[in-house]
Amino acid sequence: MKRIYSVLVENRAGVLSKVSGLFSRRNFNIDSLVVGETNDKSVSCMTIVSTGDERTIEQIEKQLNKKIDVIKVKTFKESMSINRELMLIKVKYNKDNRRDIMENCEIMNAQIVDMSKNMMIIQICDTSERIELFIEMLKSVSIVEIARTGTVALTKCKEI
Repeated sequence: MKRIYSVLVENRAGVLSKVSGLFSRRNFNIDSLVVGETNDKSVSCMTIVSTGDERTIEQIEKQLNKKIDVIKVKTFKESMSINRELMLIKVKYNKDNRRDIMENCEIMNAQIVDMSKNMMIIQICDTSERIELFIEMLKSVSIVEIARTGTVALTKCKEI
């Protein structure tokens, strides 16, 4: 079962190492890890995606809450959140496949952000599943390089 942890932590050196060390010491896997400052420069938000059984998911949350540098832990399912990932993908193209690539970009709402005579860099921001689909759509083209950010997520808005 996949779970997303939104962890507010003190923004200082060594905190990322402590949190990732917690996962490695207990043999928990991190599927995705994204860290960035919040509106308060002294606080960072870590978005961690991990997979495991119910006991593992529970243990991860308990262990995170024990860390001194951790301010708050929110745990939620993918279905309870809006999540996105950013990917840059560099592909080789020629006159025969250029139109197909551009049509795929249009269908998937991706943007060509850089281009040369025979290569282009495409940017897409979407769910992990749609990014995987986009990669699959470009398999017929020569993929040169891929850079992905990992998942960022917020719980869905609820009216009170």
